[in-house]
Amino acid sequence: MKILIIEDDNKISEYLAESLHSEMFAVDTASDGETGSYLARVNEYDLIILDIMLPKKDGFEICTEVRESGKTVPILIISAMGTPEEKTKMLNAGADDYLAKPFEIQELVARVRALLRRPTQIVGEFLEVRDLTLDSAKNIVTKDGIEITLTRKEFMLLQYLMQNPDIVLTRAMILEHVWDMDIDIFSNTIEAHILSLRKKISDTNKQDPIIKTVPSRGYKIVT
Repeated sequence: MKILIIEDDNKISEYLAESLHSEMFAVDTASDGETGSYLARVNEYDLIILDIMLPKKDGFEICTEVRESGKTVPILIISAMGTPEEKTKMLNAGADDYLAKPFEIQELVARVRALLRRPTQIVGEFLEVRDLTLDSAKNIVTKDGIEITLTRKEFMLLQYLMQNPDIVLTRAMILEHVWDMDIDIFSNTIEAHILSLRKKISDTNKQDPIIKTVPSRGYKIVT
C-alpha cells in the first residue's frame, strides 16, 4: 500500500516515512501544500497523512481540493492545532481522522490501519490465495502454514497482487502502488522481484502458477 505524507518539517516527515516503511508501506513525501495537493490529486494513494500549517497551501485547502477532485482516499490530519474548532473545520473539509501533535508512532500506525480497514477499502488485514496467507498487521506470509521470509518490497508486491486476485496488474500500476516516486521506471526491478518472490513461495508449476505473467500486459495472482 502507498501513503503520501504532506509535512513541511523534514525531521517529522523522515521519521514518519521510515516508520511506515518498516510497516511495509511505500511512501511519497511533499514538503509544501502546493506540491502535496498536486501529488494527491494526480496519483493513486491508499492514504494521505496531512499537516495543517504548510507553505504555499494549508491543509484545509489541500483537503478541499482533494475531495473536489473526486478522490475518496482516507485523509489523516496531524497537527499541533488541536482545538475543537480546528478539528471540526478539517473534518467538515473531508478529513477522516485527526491526530494531535505530539503523538506516539504506534498510535499513528494504529490510526492508519484503522482507516485502511474501513468499508470503502477493498482489502482487510488478512489475505488468502490458495495455500498462501498474508497478515498485513503482523507482516507475516505463510505457505501451507509455514512462514516465509520476504524482503519489504517482496512483501508489498505480494500484498498488492493478493489484494487484486485474478486481475492483471500492469507494470505501471505495480510501480505506482509498491514503489515510491524515486524508482527508475526503466529498470527491471519488478521482474527481479517477481522472480525472487516466485522462488520463495515455491511457485514452480508452469501449467498452473500462482503468479502468472500476462505477456505485454503485466502480472496477476491466480486463485
